[in-house]
Amino acid sequence: MPLHVPPAPAPALRSVLTALRSPTAVHQPRTPDAVRNARRTLRPEFSLPIHEMAQVGRAGDGAPTRLTGWRFLLRDTDAPDDSASVGAAEAILTADGWAFAHFTEGPYVTSTERALQQAESLPAAYQPRLLSVPEMYMLTLWLHADTDADAGQGTPDPSDLLIPLAPAPPGIAAHQPHRVDGLLSLLTRRVMSPPLLKTPV
Repeated sequence: MPLHVPPAPAPALRSVLTALRSPTAVHQPRTPDAVRNARRTLRPEFSLPIHEMAQVGRAGDGAPTRLTGWRFLLRDTDAPDDSASVGAAEAILTADGWAFAHFTEGPYVTSTERALQQAESLPAAYQPRLLSVPEMYMLTLWLHADTDADAGQGTPDPSDLLIPLAPAPPGIAAHQPHRVDGLLSLLTRRVMSPPLLKTPV
């Protein structure tokens, strides 16, 4: 079913559009070449709120997530309609409001697009978000069942779906949809388990 994509805050989108027009922002050392070379024809095409779960071990206690920013996938308007995004731009909330953070590229951009395509083929409707799990160096596409929810608030419901993006942690299959309760229980056991002790030689 079609995804119910939440609208990004207008100031966050404006900060990204301003950055795309700014030679200073585009020529920062971290800016991908694809973004630097095509900035005049790039447009933010898809926006996703980024939430962070700081403590996996408390997931069973309903540990809240916090909104850390919005990620905008960037499409080259001169490229074919079926071409992949050339990168992404992120905006973060500061004391003065929404501000452009940086441009990025890499496997998570491609993996996000693939996961979104997977989500659109599912029988239920979802609100797509990104969920970062720093303890596991993991990023997932979070499919929230409440499509009318405030995209900047909330905790993953047990019946929501998480699709780990590639590269995923060892032992976690990328692009395999999981119910939140199942995947977070697995991650919690990993975090809480003590490391194996080596037998003295």
